[in-house]
Amino acid sequence: MGMILFIVSEICFFFSFFWAFFHSSLSPSIELGCQWPPVGIEAVNPFAVPLLNTAILLGSGATVTWAHHSIVSGGDDQESPLSWNLSQQYREQAIKSLGITIFLGAFFTLVQGLEYYYCPFSISDSCFGSTFFVATGFHGLHVLVGTILLIVSWTRLVDYHFTFNHHFGFEASAWYWHFVDVVWLFLFVCIYWWGC
Repeated sequence: MGMILFIVSEICFFFSFFWAFFHSSLSPSIELGCQWPPVGIEAVNPFAVPLLNTAILLGSGATVTWAHHSIVSGGDDQESPLSWNLSQQYREQAIKSLGITIFLGAFFTLVQGLEYYYCPFSISDSCFGSTFFVATGFHGLHVLVGTILLIVSWTRLVDYHFTFNHHFGFEASAWYWHFVDVVWLFLFVCIYWWGC
């Protein structure tokens, strides 16, 4: 219940960023040139780096689901029905798929950092720059936190801490990761594609 409430609070957190973005973009003021993006700002092409990051995060959502499926269905049939250990085959699949997810999360962070470095505008470029960098930057921070949570889960999985009946630490991390994926889809559609 605590993790669900935490994710709900994070949804409210991102809702405020979207509210600020839509408040400014749906009725741009005279200071912005009465247009969105504001006069003089060259927006990021949504079908370049942002589309790559979308593919990276959607792929990571698939691999974390693969890891979850491997853990849940990984009961060892060769042992007694009372055994909670993961079979070796499913355990290896879970370790491999969770490792891929961690790699994709780290790669997303690297690509977003490069996007920021080469971005044609800055956070000080009107409310367009501030809403863009605050919303995408906090999402990047959430990706970083989610990657750390998944690294902890991967370490616990390698150390035999998870069974197919006892793995909530991983499951909570997977919920958080899926939340990060969904927020990115909203960011991509609203801020990168529609807003630019």
